[in-house]
Amino acid sequence: HDLQALRARDLMAGVFATPRPMPDQKLPFIAGAAVIALALPIFLAAGWDLQAWVIGATLWAASRALAALLTHLRSGMGNLAGSGVVGFGMTFRALAVMVVVIALAATDPGLALAVTLLYALAYTLELAVSLALYFSGETRETA
Repeated sequence: HDLQALRARDLMAGVFATPRPMPDQKLPFIAGAAVIALALPIFLAAGWDLQAWVIGATLWAASRALAALLTHLRSGMGNLAGSGVVGFGMTFRALAVMVVVIALAATDPGLALAVTLLYALAYTLELAVSLALYFSGETRETA
């Protein structure tokens, strides 16, 4: 029984420890953009504030643009420098979204909730598609 648990643990550790090439980001981008696009008719039909959709869509698009820039920069730098820039940039990306949402929540909680839900849905689907592509990809051999 303990041997089976140990094998299962080693298998799971292997799944997460096995390096894979970075998948193409077009499909995750399309998935997130689809959430944003499909949310517009929902906002209109429900009579929700269209400003929330515009702010949420803008936050998501700006966040994606920064991620694309960081991905592009990383390819031209050494591993250590690239990792530092990407790490700082991704942290800044999350903090910038959080600052906007907190500022909105202080002035209009309903607007902030709608913005947060739209951004979170688009980001979550994008992340889920990215992870599915990454873990379904071929493994790389390590040296």
